[in-house]
Amino acid sequence: MGIDKFLDNMAVKIAKSCQIDRELFEKFDVKRGLRNPDGSGVLVGLTNIGDVVGYERTPEGLKPVEGNLRYRGYSISEIVKGFQKSGRHGFDEITYLLLTGQLPNECELMNFTRYLADNRDLDETFTNVILTIKGHNIMNMLSRSVLILYTLDDTAEDYSHESLLRQSLSLIAKLPVIMAYAYHGRRHLYNRKSLIIRHPKPELSTAENILWLLRGEDYTQLEAEILDLAMVLHAEHGGGNNSTFTMRLVSSAETDTYSATASAIGSLKGRLHGGANFKVLEMMEDFKANIKDWSNEEEVKNYIAKTMNGETFDKSGKIYGMGHAIYTLSDPRAILLKERAASIAKEKGLMDEFNLYNLVEKLTPQVFRELKESKKTICANVDFYSGFIYEAIDIPRELFTPIFAISRMAGWAAHRMEEVTFASRRIIRPAYKNITPKEMHFVPLKKRNDF
Repeated sequence: MGIDKFLDNMAVKIAKSCQIDRELFEKFDVKRGLRNPDGSGVLVGLTNIGDVVGYERTPEGLKPVEGNLRYRGYSISEIVKGFQKSGRHGFDEITYLLLTGQLPNECELMNFTRYLADNRDLDETFTNVILTIKGHNIMNMLSRSVLILYTLDDTAEDYSHESLLRQSLSLIAKLPVIMAYAYHGRRHLYNRKSLIIRHPKPELSTAENILWLLRGEDYTQLEAEILDLAMVLHAEHGGGNNSTFTMRLVSSAETDTYSATASAIGSLKGRLHGGANFKVLEMMEDFKANIKDWSNEEEVKNYIAKTMNGETFDKSGKIYGMGHAIYTLSDPRAILLKERAASIAKEKGLMDEFNLYNLVEKLTPQVFRELKESKKTICANVDFYSGFIYEAIDIPRELFTPIFAISRMAGWAAHRMEEVTFASRRIIRPAYKNITPKEMHFVPLKKRNDF
C-alpha cells in the first residue's frame, strides 16, 4: 500500500473514531461548548476585571437588553468619551486600569507610559531573528517570537508578582514592534519588497507607534485616534472568551508567562475567534459586486436573504459581523466604532460603502427573523465595523488579527495575574465523560483484522 493510500485510510478511521452522537450531550447533560441550552455561558470562574452584559435573566428566560462592557466596573462608553474629550489616546490608560483596578492619576499615567516606551526597543539579535522567521501568518510569527523572548529572560521562571508584572508589561510594550517587524520581514521574504525597519519613538502613543512602524510619517491624527479606539475596545472582553479562557487555563497550571501568552495567541488565531472582521470585508466585497444599487433597501434585503440561505458568498449561510454570543440589542463596541467609522468614511470618500454597511446592519435582523422564524435578537458586533475601519486607515489585512492580539494582551495579562494570584485558585480541570460503547480486549497483532 502506498503512503498516500495508507494515510487516506488512516484519516477515515480517525474521522469515524471522532464521531459523537449529539443526543448523548443531552442524555448526560453535557454543556456543548460550555454553553447552557439557552445559549448563555456556563459559569466556570469569578473575575474582577471585565464584565460583558447583553441580557437579563428572568423567570421567563433571557431578556435582551442594551449591551454594556465594563472594565473594572467602568462603562467602556464612559471611559472612551472621557479620554477622547481630553484629546488624548486611551490605550495606555485602560491598560493601567485593567492591571491595577484603578484609573491612573496624571503622575501614574506619565510614569506608566514612559515605562512602556522604554521597553519597546528590541534587542538587535532578537530583531534579526524576527526578520528571518519564515511564515505566511503573522499570528504564528508572533507566537514564535514570544517563545523566543522566554530564552532571553533570565527570570522567565520567576513566578513572583513583581516578575509577572514586569514580563507582562514587556510583552505589552514589545508586541506592536514585533508585529511590525514580522510584517516587513514577511513582505521582504515573500514579496521581494524593500526591508524597512524603523525604531519606535518614545514620544508617540502605542497607536501612533504602530502606524509609524508600518508607514513612517504617512498617517493622520484621525487615523491614529481611530486605531487607538479600536485597541481600547479590543483590550478586554471578560474571562469567558476563548483566548482569555485559554490564558487562564494554561496559567492555572503555573506555566511561564511566555508559554501562556503563546497559547492565547494560538487561540485568537482560530477562524472562529479572531478573524471575523476579515470575513466581514470579504462578504461586503461580494455584496458590493452583486448589488447594483447599494441604496435600494429591497435589493439589499434580497441579497442578504440569498446569503443567509447559503446561495451566495461562501455558502455558509452566515452574515459575518452580525450576532453575538452575549450581546443582543446592541454591542457597545460596535456603536463606538461606528461613530468613528463615519468620520473616516467622510475623510476617505467612502460614504457609499459606509451607507451600505448601515443598511446591512439595519436589514439583517429583519431578514433573520423572517427566514429563520426566530424571535432571537441579533445586532452588529464589533467585527462588523472594525474591518471597515482598518481598511479605511490602510492597515494591511494580514495585520487585522495581530492588532487584535496586541490589544488583547492587556486583558490577557490582567487575567493571568488574577488567575495565579487569588487565594482560592486551583488548576482548571473540567471533566469529560467517556462514551466508548463496550469494553475492548487486546488482540494479538497477527490476528487483527480491519475493525
